Amino acid sequence: MDHLQGRVAGVVLAGGLSTRMGHDKALLRVYGADKPDLLARTHALLADLLPRCWVSCRSDAPRSGYDCLFDAKPDQGPAAGILAALRAAQAQGFAAVLALSCDMPLMDAPTLRRLLAARAAAPAGTLATLYEDAASGRPEALAAVYETASLPLFECWLAMPGGRLNCVVPQQNQWRLPYNAEESRPFVNLNRPEDVKRVLDILGAYL
Repeated sequence: MDHLQGRVAGVVLAGGLSTRMGHDKALLRVYGADKPDLLARTHALLADLLPRCWVSCRSDAPRSGYDCLFDAKPDQGPAAGILAALRAAQAQGFAAVLALSCDMPLMDAPTLRRLLAARAAAPAGTLATLYEDAASGRPEALAAVYETASLPLFECWLAMPGGRLNCVVPQQNQWRLPYNAEESRPFVNLNRPEDVKRVLDILGAYL
């Protein structure tokens, strides 16, 4: 497998309905009203690291100002967005896609660089490189690098959707980076209004 970092593209996953939040969480500005929203911040993180970055959207909700890819199948969650990105990456000569959900406001460049470095050192047969909570074993499938060689697995998933994203690629083809509680800050995500309060509390302690 060719591990050249320059052949990795990025995709921001921003096609969700934000049902639990009650409004579009991609447009939240947790760093302040005069700071970028979550979509802009996440896109900037990937665009600074990678030669190409797309935004995954629903076809009925394009993101103005971004290079959008529309979900391969409506209402099927982030796997549909990753599938669309893998198709685009393969067509444009990239070997992999770093997929990052837009609702991780504490994600940072060093964490993503470690992910890319791990992908470059992964053993043969690796189709997904991702972080894992060391305590629970829970994989971070929404902050992961997926090889274009995994495309057939995602195409099969599209034919029979319904499974969890972290099960699309078999675990024996995943290369996982464990993180401990002290390293968990970048993986905090926003699903509900109370999550926003938690992040604001965290930011208040650090900023």
